[in-house]
Amino acid sequence: MRPDVRSAAHKTDAFGELVCSNSLKSEQEHSAPWLLKQEMRRLDSLLMRAANAARVPGGHALTVDREMFSAEITRVIEEHPNITVKRQEVRALPDEGVVIVASGPLTSKPLAEEIARVTGVERLFFYDSISPIVAADSVDMNVAFRASRYGKSLDGSDDYINCPFNKEQYNLFIDELLKAESYEPHISEDKTPFFEGCLPIEEIARRGRDTLRFGPMKPAGLDDPRTGRWAYAIVQLRQENQRADSYNLVGFQNHMRFGDQARVFRLIPGLEIAEFVRFGQMHRNTYINSPALLLPTLQLKTDARVFFAGQISGVEGYAESIATGLIAGRNAAAVADGRDPLVFPRATALGSLCHYITAADPRHFQPANITFDLLPALDDDAKQKFKRDKKARHAEICRRAETAFEEFINANHAGVYCQVSG
Repeated sequence: MRPDVRSAAHKTDAFGELVCSNSLKSEQEHSAPWLLKQEMRRLDSLLMRAANAARVPGGHALTVDREMFSAEITRVIEEHPNITVKRQEVRALPDEGVVIVASGPLTSKPLAEEIARVTGVERLFFYDSISPIVAADSVDMNVAFRASRYGKSLDGSDDYINCPFNKEQYNLFIDELLKAESYEPHISEDKTPFFEGCLPIEEIARRGRDTLRFGPMKPAGLDDPRTGRWAYAIVQLRQENQRADSYNLVGFQNHMRFGDQARVFRLIPGLEIAEFVRFGQMHRNTYINSPALLLPTLQLKTDARVFFAGQISGVEGYAESIATGLIAGRNAAAVADGRDPLVFPRATALGSLCHYITAADPRHFQPANITFDLLPALDDDAKQKFKRDKKARHAEICRRAETAFEEFINANHAGVYCQVSG
């Protein structure tokens, strides 16, 4: 619907605009996010190719230049001869043809009401949040230092800027953080569950004075070169774009008033005169009760021509949203071509993600990231063999997933799926 009708968080009319973090999570081999992205790459995902082209340093994470990422996606889609782009607000689902609903976490009110009518269930909301961004040249590098946690980086470089706290500085920061005023949400907080994987920092702080110090502000593995020791607490800044002229505060999603953000975050050592390129903010996230509504193919149980994908389908995170979009798109193409949609094996990351959102308990359903908990557990023999070696367990799960994935692709001639190349 952009640019004619804008959401509360989007700023451009480009496809694939990232409004929260610029990270597509870990690229560390044999991690669950790595496995999911590897499967998407095997399927020639356009968004994975765009992410690789727009990559910026981010330790073991796949972090991207937002503008380059969305520009590449937009270019390929607009230049494709078989795609017609219509920039208009969709207020109702089409009565005919194959439909994919991938309206995202900021689904407009008219369309959300239409989805509620079609699905026959009440909408579910929670508030997702955006981290602040500061200008790189406003960070005091006489205080902050560069390092990757435990020295881990894909290219051996120090990818993060780290702002170290002593105990006194940390306690002052927590005191002022807890005093800060929040924006009033459109839905009262006491009725709106936060997604546990993306809590605003003030909510984390309310759960205990040291909670941040063992969460997004943990100092473990970050040796301050001036002292040779770990600080009492650390705030990490992650490169935002390829020009390296701005950095986001990692894990600092919040919904404080902008004035309070400037005041509180300038208490962070090294950010005393920080220039804020963007303040953090909260935005609504809309998702359906997928286990009650969707088939494992991501089709609506009551209308098989309608597919749901992305965050509205009940996944959380960029990579997970891309993954469900990839599955829904390929299955929609199959249905349009008169073929049966496919269910990826449970042993794969793609299959397990779709299994979770369509087979979880609908009475307690919450959005999920890809984790090894979603994939099938190892058998007893393998558990015993790798009992004391978590890395080996994860590697074995990935090995089994890769085998199942290749067998599935070969057996189902997945190459016949349509591809968007550019």
